[in-house]
Amino acid sequence: MNDPSPTSPSRLLVVSLAGIGDTLMATPVLKELRARFPAASVDVAVLWPGSEQVLRHNPNVATIHRHDFFAATRTASLRFLLRLRRHRYDASLTLHPQGRRAYRVVTRMIGARRRLSHRYENQSWIDALLVNETVEQDYTVSCATNNLRLVDRLGPGPRSNATPAYELFLVPGEKDWATRCLSGLGLGGVRWLGIHVGSGGTKNLALRRWPESRWAELLSRLRLARPDLRVVALGGPGEVEAHRRLAASAPSVVFPEFPDIRHAAALLAHAHAFVSVDTAFMHLAAAVGVPRQFVVETPTLNVPVEPLRSDWIRIPNPAVGGRPLDFYRYDGRSIAGTPDQIRRMMESVTADAVLAELLPVL
Repeated sequence: MNDPSPTSPSRLLVVSLAGIGDTLMATPVLKELRARFPAASVDVAVLWPGSEQVLRHNPNVATIHRHDFFAATRTASLRFLLRLRRHRYDASLTLHPQGRRAYRVVTRMIGARRRLSHRYENQSWIDALLVNETVEQDYTVSCATNNLRLVDRLGPGPRSNATPAYELFLVPGEKDWATRCLSGLGLGGVRWLGIHVGSGGTKNLALRRWPESRWAELLSRLRLARPDLRVVALGGPGEVEAHRRLAASAPSVVFPEFPDIRHAAALLAHAHAFVSVDTAFMHLAAAVGVPRQFVVETPTLNVPVEPLRSDWIRIPNPAVGGRPLDFYRYDGRSIAGTPDQIRRMMESVTADAVLAELLPVL
């Protein structure tokens, strides 16, 4: 099952069907594949529009294939997979943390000659029929490092960079738009704090949101302590209703509109600090180098999905207690616990605790 091929691949497919943040964390792998196999064509298969957007203008990607398996019919999904199968890829890499078996089924249907994935806790004899080369997943390192080990498996060689880093290629038009947008909002040259009140929506991941009541309390206290500080709430369609409610309780917060997640990233590049749970926006903030980044600990904040930077600040969750693996693993299952238990877990992080971390650096 794990005998490597000596032939250097010429057609590669990276399968990144998980979240937008997971795709952003895949960019170090794309860079490494280009360095390791400069003559190869590297395609990427994604599911979410935001995943396709963060890969635009990436010089290490030949073609981005996007398909929404949730919205499409089974027939349409089968046609998409058969279309990819006709590319006759030499190898496919199904990236960490895609632990659900469904991802490996997709890999098998695409049918690359070498099908690389990680060995997860839900592995069984069935998976040997789906993928033919595996590397053990490692909860002590980032997804990027886990995925670079797949590249090592594909073809050994020296790493082009010892420290994996995001790559997000914003174009001048997007940067200029952000400057104009902030100027129009009265935020040009002003120090501001960015927040994201949402989280992922698959499985029961929405339950890991920090409660809206806590956000409202934080913003109220922050306005008293720092009346000069502007706050900007960023989010997508999933946060529209939460933003509406937040605007009623915190009218000074700014809610900018932007065309897509790339323009959101261009805005974030101007923030002085950013607060969120572990979401795609957390990774965007790290990718554009927001000077101060704070992450409220959730039951899903495992080491593999932490921001790819060393200077971010974790705001501890007493109910999680630094043991997220007790609640969430990459085995296809949801966060452990009832909805009420998970909500109470997130309520255990107080506004005072977040404020205590923010004020010294704002």
